[in-house]
Amino acid sequence: MNTLHGPLFMVASMAAFAAEDALIKGLTDRVPIGQLGLFLGVGGILVFGIVAQIQGHSLFDRRALRGAVLVRTLAEACAVVFMLLGLALVPLSVVTAVLQAMPLTVTLAAAVFLREPVGWRRWSAILVGFIGVLMILRPGASGFDPYVLLPVGSVLALTLRDLATRRVPANIASIQVSGWGFAAAIPGGVILLVMRGEGLIMPAAADWGLQALTLLTAILGYIALVLATRTGEIAVTTPFRYSRLVFGMMIGVIMFGERPAMLTLVGAALIVAAGLYTLMREMRIRRQRAR
Repeated sequence: MNTLHGPLFMVASMAAFAAEDALIKGLTDRVPIGQLGLFLGVGGILVFGIVAQIQGHSLFDRRALRGAVLVRTLAEACAVVFMLLGLALVPLSVVTAVLQAMPLTVTLAAAVFLREPVGWRRWSAILVGFIGVLMILRPGASGFDPYVLLPVGSVLALTLRDLATRRVPANIASIQVSGWGFAAAIPGGVILLVMRGEGLIMPAAADWGLQALTLLTAILGYIALVLATRTGEIAVTTPFRYSRLVFGMMIGVIMFGERPAMLTLVGAALIVAAGLYTLMREMRIRRQRAR
């Protein structure tokens, strides 16, 4: 397959996820965010449940409640809570920028908890990336908004999810893991409804359509991500994950009238640079070990 297919699928995936974030943010003014989580969870279960059945698997499997799979699903539920709250209360450009730190936090957590070797160069890149995050959050500054910590909570939960994914037994199908990940939005939605004292409502017809579009973009983003990882070389494809930052900031400016501060832009650039450097070091080390 053409080597351009992997990067193109990755860019398409990131565009879909950025569109999903924007749709959710736009809906939070009219639909309780917990209800949005429930809708995405139920819709995801239906879609992935059908695909799993076609492939000879089932989402109703006791292994979903054991070990690393259970930890992964619980972490996903926590990520849903932080992410939906963040999209409702924090500028989209800030949420998107902070999320780019996740590859760095995964590398850090893998070194600390899984004892994976990390040299001083990658430690330095992680430090630079975290400086970028602090530039975006600006704790201690006058007018500091504590809600900007919500996407940080999402990053931490997603980091735990990714670590748990590495411990999921190989005999569990990817489609099952994905379906259970979508299912985690259901308890996440319930938690949000209880936290915010909100009940379910009957959305307007247009909002039903926007919710369906949100689910569609989430599923298309996932499919494109899978195609990207399967059809492209990881060293070529993975850097295009950062295209989500471009899409997120563009949507924030155009649709929501956001004007990212210069420190936010510089911080985002530091995070992306640190993430790309970390990726290059990891690929170089892998090549050396393969010799």
